[in-house]
Amino acid sequence: MTWLVRSAIVALYPRTEGLPGAEDCDLDAFLRKFRSETTFLMWLGVVMGAVVFHLTPLFTVFVPLPAFLLPRSLRDKHAHRITSGGLYITRQSVFLLKLAAGLCWGGHPSVRARFALPAYEQDPDHWRQS
Repeated sequence: MTWLVRSAIVALYPRTEGLPGAEDCDLDAFLRKFRSETTFLMWLGVVMGAVVFHLTPLFTVFVPLPAFLLPRSLRDKHAHRITSGGLYITRQSVFLLKLAAGLCWGGHPSVRARFALPAYEQDPDHWRQS
């Protein structure tokens, strides 16, 4: 299921001329770590968000294909419409996927440098005591 989540995240956070995309932010390592550290319900929500994202182009761009088979222009249009549509349950399920993707993208040093923010310190391997 990780490939489905990865594919949806790459479609939701594409490369632009000015910013790197999610695929440029060590996404595979982030997903491995996220999967190992998150709860089952959170991971299930992220996977279900990816499933909803990939199965709904028929309703957003009127093409009966999963999102990972769409050409880039239609995939971008689908990503915009699914995240701004009127049906709350679909919008929120994809939002949960975007939340996890945003943790990866927004925390990456190359993205933070583009916004003149310092890189985060390395995570400690233990809980902080102070």
